[in-house]
Amino acid sequence: MWEILFLLLLIVFVAAAIIAGALIWRSYVDSGAPGSGIFRGKNEKRLDVVEQATLDGRRRLVLIRRDDTEHLIMTGGPVDVVIETGIDSRKKASESSDVIATPAFSRQARVLGKASGDR
Repeated sequence: MWEILFLLLLIVFVAAAIIAGALIWRSYVDSGAPGSGIFRGKNEKRLDVVEQATLDGRRRLVLIRRDDTEHLIMTGGPVDVVIETGIDSRKKASESSDVIATPAFSRQARVLGKASGDR
C-alpha cells in the first residue's frame, strides 16, 4: 500500500517538475530572463472585429480594426474582397457622410446566366 502511494507521489512530483521546467524554459526563450515571462502583462490587442453584417446566405461584410485603422472586407464569395481600407476609426459618422464612394471595379450585367457582352 505504501509502495503504491509512494509511486503516485513520485509521478505527481515528476509531472509538476516537467511542467515547471517547461514554463521556465518558455519564458527564458521568449524574454531572456527566467520567470519574467510568467509575470509580464498581456499585450494589447491590435486586431478586432468591429461589426459584421450578412449580405446573403454565403457572403458577409466585416469591418475590422487594426491599429486605429478600419478595413471593410467582404468574405464568403468566390473571392474575399477588400472593399475599403484605411478608414480612420477616430472619424465621426457625420464627417464621413459627405464622402461619395466609387466602386473599385465594375461588372457587366448578367442575362440568363451569361454576361451581357458574351454572344
